[in-house]
Amino acid sequence: MTDKRRLVVAIAAGGTAGHVNPALALADELRRRGHDVHFFGETRRLEGTLVPQAGFPFHPVHVTGFDRQRPWTLVTALVHLAREERRLLKEFREGEIPQPDVAIGFGAYLELPLVRAAAKLGVPVALHEQNSVSGLANKQSAKLASLIALGQPGAEGVLRDHAAASTRIVFTGNPVRRSVLEGDRSRGRAALGIPEDATMLLVFGGSLGAKHLNERLAALKGDVLGIEGVYVVQSTGEKGYDEACELLCLSDAEAKRWQVRAYIDDMGDVLAAADVVLSRAGASSVAEIAALAVPSILVPYPFATADHQTVNARLLVDAGAATVHADADIDGEAFARDLLDALTNPARREGMRAAAKGLAQDRAAQHLADELESLTHA
Repeated sequence: MTDKRRLVVAIAAGGTAGHVNPALALADELRRRGHDVHFFGETRRLEGTLVPQAGFPFHPVHVTGFDRQRPWTLVTALVHLAREERRLLKEFREGEIPQPDVAIGFGAYLELPLVRAAAKLGVPVALHEQNSVSGLANKQSAKLASLIALGQPGAEGVLRDHAAASTRIVFTGNPVRRSVLEGDRSRGRAALGIPEDATMLLVFGGSLGAKHLNERLAALKGDVLGIEGVYVVQSTGEKGYDEACELLCLSDAEAKRWQVRAYIDDMGDVLAAADVVLSRAGASSVAEIAALAVPSILVPYPFATADHQTVNARLLVDAGAATVHADADIDGEAFARDLLDALTNPARREGMRAAAKGLAQDRAAQHLADELESLTHA
């Protein structure tokens, strides 16, 4: 810890797991260092459940986003934003909420009242952008920020255009929660009933869906299970579970080596247990795969905004830790060859694992915490 004094850190994050989980990972690290962390978010959204469960003080913020397809929503959004900014300023000044030493927003629209109130109080403001394509909230907040931390290098150009000349932009990676970082291979394999000497393929599609992935994997079932010692754990999401089971049509013997789950709750242990991951390329997925240094084959979600998942994948691909295939191409032979080779080539997997370790993504939360501490004595 660079600054030994106890800091009050305000974090605004919400809406989706992609915003909330990195924020909670940072909060865990800050709490470990002895700092006080206060969260700001929507009570009715994901953060309203996850943050109190994690034991952090939670302060409701009520804003409405601006829908570009409905321009008239801008008026309501601005009214709510101004009201919440005034309220936070009043509560900070009167001591109803501890005034922070530093504030950080994780990109959701609800960050705006906090970062604007903090800036008016002279509190250093930081932003974290998880994706390779910056969201509107961070672009709007950029001029107020002393620091912008990137989860993916690709967002730097756009954010630099919106930031002040004095704003420092650094690549920290996306923080990953300690529960994932502490995943254990042996514990995961024991829970899954997979032998230590088996080759395990983990497949998951993320919240954006993986219907095409599930279909292609079912078509390759015979080839995959034809490799001696290969076991598969496939997470489909609730909506895709029944269809995936129907497509696979696993016999009793096949089901001993191919597990289909709607969700994976213990992602740390399951990811640590894997030898190869086949996944979409959401920012959180890429961060977790990189942090646990698992060789991966990535198929970016084709309808992501500005194709940002393809850019997300470059972090691992450029390092030599992953290969990438467009969703439109996975029915071809190149994808099948790549997947089967990854499952049968231990030397290739070891090289990919070493490349992923070189990214040091398991230290992203520490790096970001160091940067926040530095703002308080700059």
